[in-house]
Amino acid sequence: MNPATRGRARELAAEDRLPSALGGFIDAVNAHDEEAFLGAFTEDGLVNDWGREFRGREAIKGWSDREFIGARGTMTVTDVAEDAGWYQVTADWRSTHANGLSLFEFQLDGDHISVMRISEAQA
Repeated sequence: MNPATRGRARELAAEDRLPSALGGFIDAVNAHDEEAFLGAFTEDGLVNDWGREFRGREAIKGWSDREFIGARGTMTVTDVAEDAGWYQVTADWRSTHANGLSLFEFQLDGDHISVMRISEAQA
């Protein structure tokens, strides 16, 4: 495999292991599509960003306007795992607010995200 494409192949393999709800969420984030981003959550969804909690779409929107979609964030998925109903997505996060390898943990309720936790990924 060409070294220039090796990382992309790894990313595709990781993204292929995601449920469609999370694949759509990541697409919405990378497209900076606020409506699709917010629609990915349940009405009472919870974001835990390094211990700070934002519950409900209105609170999530306020946080996202400053630190996620509004910060022009992008996620490049590097690994995906599933354990006891939690999806663990390691991604290289880039934005005008923060950058670095992050762990995004998701719990789903049907086709929507009920919980998203963000913390430092272990390299």
